[in-house]
Amino acid sequence: MSDNFERFIQQNRAAFEQPGPSSRVWEAMEKELGQQQSKGRVVRMLSKNWFKAAVIAVLLINAGVLFLFIKHRQQTNSNVAVMFPEMQEAQIYYSSRIEARLDSIRSYPAAELGLDSTSRKELELKNDTYKMLEKELKNNPGNERIRAAIIRYYQLKLDLLDKILEDLQERHAAPGELKKRYEEKI
Repeated sequence: MSDNFERFIQQNRAAFEQPGPSSRVWEAMEKELGQQQSKGRVVRMLSKNWFKAAVIAVLLINAGVLFLFIKHRQQTNSNVAVMFPEMQEAQIYYSSRIEARLDSIRSYPAAELGLDSTSRKELELKNDTYKMLEKELKNNPGNERIRAAIIRYYQLKLDLLDKILEDLQERHAAPGELKKRYEEKI
């Protein structure tokens, strides 16, 4: 059987051999492969360094997210007076008066004030209450009650600072001044 098979192959060898593609086809394929290799350079480089490319991509995404977060935070932390021009005049007026009184209080030695650090911190212009009101005003810009509460906050702070200053002046007044004050009241 194998002799018959070999004989059959030898007799029909020409039928088995098919002519391959012409030389022009091979040249065109070589050109095409050359072009694909030049286009795929970045892809080949990325395939070799995929981990580095992934790290760089993650860092760029993180930088973008951080930038957007900081930008958003700056916008939300903008001053209430800038957002509401009508509040700007009130803020300037009250904050200047409050700062003047705070400067007067700070001129006294800390030991004579009789205030602990928490009380002194509470006397600062923008404490937790003010910050809460400011945040509420940003969330509800048209709310008149919040604006009135901020103005009332300024007035209460001024009253409190005036009382502290009066108390300090009475405690530290010279005996001659006390007599004058007593005579003025009578």
